Amino acid sequence: MAQQEVHISSLVVHVKPDHLEVVKTQILDFPNTEIHGESEEGKIIVVLETANQGYVTDTIDKINNLEHVLITFLVYHQIEHFDPQSEDDS
Repeated sequence: MAQQEVHISSLVVHVKPDHLEVVKTQILDFPNTEIHGESEEGKIIVVLETANQGYVTDTIDKINNLEHVLITFLVYHQIEHFDPQSEDDS
């Protein structure tokens, strides 16, 4: 039986504080992104839930390339394996 993976990652994105709202909107435009916190100093906590690690690194690169982003840090990455055939459909 083939197992599938789910990659759960959290990032801290540091942005110029005056552009916090604009950058948050741009981050949420990326698929599979959620924002779970922010600070007025310009730090955003982003969570990704993806099917592969390549998407995580690609998304970090894309966020880093957004205007007004200073840096993005990966702070957590977990890989869960599951068998989709054993999932309960109810």
